[in-house]
Amino acid sequence: MGLLIAASAALRLMLGAAVGLGVDESYMVAAGRRFAWGYYDHPPLAWWLAHLAASVFGTEAGVAVRLPFIALFAGSQWLMFRFASRLYGAESGLWAAIALTLAPVFGLTTGGWVLPDGPLTAALLAAALALQRALAAKEGRWGAWLGAGLFFGLALLSKYTALLVGLGALLYLLTTPDGRRWLARPQPYAAAAVAVIVFAPTLLWNARHGFASFAFQGGRALGAAFHPFAPFTVLGGEALYLLPWIWAPMIVALFAAGRRGPEARADWLCFCLSLFPIVLFPIIAVWSRQRVLFHWAAPGYLFLFPLLGRMLAEGVAVRRVWVRAWLGLSLGVWALGLAAALSDLRWNWLEKFTHGKDPVVEVLDWTPLRDELASRGLLAKPGVFAALRWQDAGKLAYALGSDVPVVCLGNDPREFGLIQNLAALRGRDIVLIAPNYDFPRLQRAVEGRFQSLTALAPLQLPHAGKTALVLPAFLGRGFQPAR
Repeated sequence: MGLLIAASAALRLMLGAAVGLGVDESYMVAAGRRFAWGYYDHPPLAWWLAHLAASVFGTEAGVAVRLPFIALFAGSQWLMFRFASRLYGAESGLWAAIALTLAPVFGLTTGGWVLPDGPLTAALLAAALALQRALAAKEGRWGAWLGAGLFFGLALLSKYTALLVGLGALLYLLTTPDGRRWLARPQPYAAAAVAVIVFAPTLLWNARHGFASFAFQGGRALGAAFHPFAPFTVLGGEALYLLPWIWAPMIVALFAAGRRGPEARADWLCFCLSLFPIVLFPIIAVWSRQRVLFHWAAPGYLFLFPLLGRMLAEGVAVRRVWVRAWLGLSLGVWALGLAAALSDLRWNWLEKFTHGKDPVVEVLDWTPLRDELASRGLLAKPGVFAALRWQDAGKLAYALGSDVPVVCLGNDPREFGLIQNLAALRGRDIVLIAPNYDFPRLQRAVEGRFQSLTALAPLQLPHAGKTALVLPAFLGRGFQPAR
């Protein structure tokens, strides 16, 4: 187990140093430079971790701000091993941790990127392990119950989808004899109170900001559309994110655990904890006007890994060849994927097969723009920059550093809309960086916001000796905040 954790952590460290920050990562690091008790998109824990890492290391370099998330996933691997081992034995625990590491949505993105999913996964596993220990006791176990509440509160402080796993825990308590006995005692309620206390900063921040974060995330589930085939798209996307040969036996195990019912307590615990995220998001996709992202259900799949670990351990015990094929296929996909990505970062060869569009452009940092803007004298005057999309504002703000003001003038500024003071920029000249905007389209987008608008020579983002991205630039004079 130690070898698995060390080897995979070393790989994620290498990737963290070699690959630039993605769109969401750049946005979180840049917009999270200001400490707050809450943020527009998500609860604050992941933002705090990135902010802390940048402060401790004195740099916002990718490997530095990613380090807490790499460390958290190492902890998640160990927690998965412990949780599955307590349910099904050490061999099952080891295979569950291996499968968790090989699933790209966990081993790659959750395991090494600046995203809320890293602390969410670690906190949920710690809460589940504490809950299992609490349920296994005949009485007492205050420490385990309070620990479950503490870690579940940290999960809520990471991402709101943790609530769905909490509903699964409540379902387990309501549907099992032992669970109902615990509901007649004070420990579960004390655990819930601890979770609420830990989550309180987000509650208070939302109350002071018109419940902006709750409204934003809750609004994603609303809509008046009808997409009858959307659930199949969501499930297919989840299968790709996990790898189909990991996802398929998980789904089989989920149905099997459901058929066994509460009598098979370990299986039923995994079933309950996983049920709501896996079922809810494909259903929401039927009517939601916004696309359901495939990783949203990841907290549910997290608790199917112990069931998969048991299947793999049983297969090894009887020397079934499919286990070796499963492992070889998973490792082969990882090796090919990493080789392709890293070699493209060096030689940019994949664009030949993608109609000239660089597939790694989203993980290219925009930091070369700082020198080009400085050479044009634009950092000193006007010294204020803007984008029309929060994604571009995040990339730009991360590239230019904390000493250069960057604002987002689009209709969806996200966290930038809360931290920027546009009134203080009245009358200022602003450089707009607007990917995919030509001059007429930009004029329409910022109509009435500037006294005049002039096109500048576009900026060029280099990659592997070529131009990976052309960024149109404009100079807006006499900024007028919208009334």
